[in-house]
Amino acid sequence: MSNSSSAKRQTGARRFLSGVVEGFYGRPWTMEQRTELFNREQQWGLNTYLYAPKDDYKHRMYWRDLYSAEEAKQLMALISAAQQHNVDFIYAISPGLDITFSSTKEVAALKRKLDQVKEFGCRSFSLLFDDIETEMCAADKQAFSSFAHAQVAVTNEVFQHLGEPDTFLFCPTDYCASFCTPNVSKSSYLLTVGEMLLPGIDILWTGPKVVSHKISVESIEEVSSVLRRPPVIWDNIHANDYDPQRLLLGPYKDRPTELIPKLRGVLTNPNCEFYPNFVAIHTLATWCKATANGEPSDVDMGDEEQDPCYSPHKALTLALTDWLQEFMRTDQPGGPCRPPARLKKESSDEEPMQTDMGECSYVPGPGENPLYTAEPLTLDDLRLLSDLFYLPYEHGTTARTMLQELDWLKNNGCTAAETDKTEEWCSRAQRFDDMCEAVVQMFNRLSNAPNRSILYDLYNYICDIKSGVGLARAYVKTLGGQGRPSAQLMSDDPEPWGFRGGLSGEFQRMLPGHGNRDLFRYPPMTAVYCMRPYCPEDKMEVQRIFRQMQGAGEGKVPPMTQPPLICDSLSAGDISPCSQYALILEDEIGVCGYALALTDAKPAAAKIQRAISDSVFEEFPSLITVQLLPRVTDPSPAKHMIGRLLSSIRSSGSRGVFCELRQSDQRMLDFYNKLGSFKLIQVAGLPRDILAMATSL
Repeated sequence: MSNSSSAKRQTGARRFLSGVVEGFYGRPWTMEQRTELFNREQQWGLNTYLYAPKDDYKHRMYWRDLYSAEEAKQLMALISAAQQHNVDFIYAISPGLDITFSSTKEVAALKRKLDQVKEFGCRSFSLLFDDIETEMCAADKQAFSSFAHAQVAVTNEVFQHLGEPDTFLFCPTDYCASFCTPNVSKSSYLLTVGEMLLPGIDILWTGPKVVSHKISVESIEEVSSVLRRPPVIWDNIHANDYDPQRLLLGPYKDRPTELIPKLRGVLTNPNCEFYPNFVAIHTLATWCKATANGEPSDVDMGDEEQDPCYSPHKALTLALTDWLQEFMRTDQPGGPCRPPARLKKESSDEEPMQTDMGECSYVPGPGENPLYTAEPLTLDDLRLLSDLFYLPYEHGTTARTMLQELDWLKNNGCTAAETDKTEEWCSRAQRFDDMCEAVVQMFNRLSNAPNRSILYDLYNYICDIKSGVGLARAYVKTLGGQGRPSAQLMSDDPEPWGFRGGLSGEFQRMLPGHGNRDLFRYPPMTAVYCMRPYCPEDKMEVQRIFRQMQGAGEGKVPPMTQPPLICDSLSAGDISPCSQYALILEDEIGVCGYALALTDAKPAAAKIQRAISDSVFEEFPSLITVQLLPRVTDPSPAKHMIGRLLSSIRSSGSRGVFCELRQSDQRMLDFYNKLGSFKLIQVAGLPRDILAMATSL
């Protein structure tokens, strides 16, 4: 160990590592993006960048290959850029896929590769043995007593070969608590690493899991004791390389600032997309400032949350406020119109080339369409964006509210009228619709933001959430009886944007545990039914269901010999229902039920010469009938239809509603009995086979 390195470690002068690890699977960031990252790190007080892109093939798969002259030039420029911004560039190499630890030739190849990078100006290094098979080859089994011994031996040798650099990181194969057997404190692998790895080498750790929800002080104290040194956290809280439908835009959280003096450092391994990582890195920087080195915070975070030194909510607001300014910067030609540039005109006989001078020359004339003016993006838009794409273990406040409202609207729509919840249901439906509209407007304003680079990284995600919200919005409108159901909800041949997931999604839906890990839990899915107002074109379908149900069931009396019900003329089309008091039920096959009503039942009773006393009509002047095909086994749609009709009839001023049923129609008798609001009433002169049930409004 060099004297200077030894002195620094003995006096504890090594700085807390804080910054970014580019360690995800997928397309690596560009050299320009990395340089931009260094600039941001310097601005925000971060000091480290760990170069470890899994799919840079000379980092992992072809780790033995030296860099070409062109690649060397790029890496040297990158290392120089990091140094200019006071960022420690740590070059990581991942030889664990196929290295033979006992081979001197293999170890020499590893040293040669790192020597080359050292010549580029790099002074900090890392060996990664994550995500590899743990079975050693025959040669290694003869040379080493365990996998941990093999890794430690090579790591120590390389560390000493490089002159024991001040920063040298080791990533173990068991890099989180869930990988340890039987647990952290008794893991023979970690105990060997802690005992044998040279003290100048720091160890990377992701916490309780690969993607850790929370990292506690107690868990860090436990692993530090086993490793005999404080770990460097490789934090995957904002990583999204495991799920192409996720983007994580929430704040750095659930890591108490008490951890800072107990750690060697924290590096975030964020989203694969570069530009959306503004929030992840910005909030980490705020967290690191909270109590760095045990000193008071220079950022006023308040004390309203559990951690008195750091508020994720306030850190997020700081990040989004700064990010908004980034969105407003035009990053490529063809952006918003600018004032015309004043250029000195040089004399020339040639026709000048036409170029964009920045002026908006077109002015619409009278009666012509006005120029499109994009609304500017707002801080509230970015707050909503963050809420919709928050963190792996929780949704943001608005997203949770939308899920809760949709669940309530779906489960309470059928009983709203019966329990006097109609006004509440409509109010909450409008609130849900307003939230959906806010998502649409956010999408529109994001799409028109001047900084197209950020937009392009976000576009697939915001387009997907806009589509999903649109389907939910249409479904709620259908539940409320506002027009025909969405074609996307009902069609047996929908457009591909009407369903999600492709083959992967279909595999998941076939598995028994699908949905068990959703962040918002809801009851198992049933068939989707859509309720809508009756229209004249539905007459034949209503008649078809009426005739089919008249003849259904064993032992039923033929329809021609049965005494008619007052409502039969309504179902048969002899009396046309008013669309305000008539509803149609549809499923994926087609029309499967209906609910019809008359506010004044006297004309229908007179039509079949049914003598009913005026006292009955005074108390129950209105009539209702409901019918469902046998394939509708869920009673909720019928309850929903009755609830809507009762609400409409009550609004007309009616005091009560009655229905007539045949004693042989046990299915509908059970249905009305279970509703609870309809009771049997005595009506003089009814045919022996007919019962009357009624409810007051």
